[in-house]
Amino acid sequence: MQKLISIVAIMLAVLFGALPAFGQGSPPSEAARKAELVAAWQAASQAGTAGPADVTLIDQAKLKLPEGYFFVPKTEGTRVLRALGNLVNDATFVGLVVGTRQNDQWIVVIRYVKEGYIKDDDAKNWKADELLSGIKEGVEESNKDRVARGFPELEVVGWIQPPAYDATSHRLVWSMLGKDKGQPDNEPKGVNFNTYALGRDGYFSLNLLSNSDRIEREKPVARELLADLAYNAGKRYEDFSASTDRVAAYGLAALIGGVAAKKLGLLAIVMAFVLKFAKVILLGMAAFGAGIMKFFRRKPRTDPGGDAT
Repeated sequence: MQKLISIVAIMLAVLFGALPAFGQGSPPSEAARKAELVAAWQAASQAGTAGPADVTLIDQAKLKLPEGYFFVPKTEGTRVLRALGNLVNDATFVGLVVGTRQNDQWIVVIRYVKEGYIKDDDAKNWKADELLSGIKEGVEESNKDRVARGFPELEVVGWIQPPAYDATSHRLVWSMLGKDKGQPDNEPKGVNFNTYALGRDGYFSLNLLSNSDRIEREKPVARELLADLAYNAGKRYEDFSASTDRVAAYGLAALIGGVAAKKLGLLAIVMAFVLKFAKVILLGMAAFGAGIMKFFRRKPRTDPGGDAT
């Protein structure tokens, strides 16, 4: 159990561009970590919002949360992630969405990156094979650092969803399959299904964490949430003013494992492995009598203190 917790902590640290919280002073005991994780999930269940509901995403957008989905707001979502030993990027993290149905095993991490208007001209000319080659090169380069820190090297297998951009809705979707080098091909592999909604000042990323055995039936989850996100008037992509607004230093193609990924600390291929380990931990914790998953089966409070919007 302790080993799995450490793995998730490291993976989530890479996801959020931060270093694991342990390592400074004496680490908390396993019992203390378990207690905090249980408390964090319970706080999330109390503060969150169950669909159907409209959820406010900072000052930028609304998310029309469907039935069977549960939104965990920033404060409580941050606590959950920190309970796994991570420092969360407070500037970009917005919240989490989880499924509450019996067999749901996915989680969606919502972030908002306010780095300016992203020009989408390059979407007309990109080639999926060239983008994939660039990502593979980036992963190979990152492997040098992983080896130096004692972690296994990673390998990009190929596209699950080649990059697809809708110029009308300004939505981008892409996903790839990755694994540890040497991992048997017949083992389930982690999947990070990436979706983006461009706006006037930046973009939302809604990243669904799943695995290769489930991704085909869970793709609709990511697409539904992406479609259910609507920017507020004045914050939409089409509201951009060339005379007053900031333009991002990178284009759309950079969101596919390129410059932006390195700049923002989003090593997407690593993020794919989070859910597989996280689910093992959560189920293991439930076996200790904590009943973590039942917290997400409970209805949130109806008083004003429980309103995540």
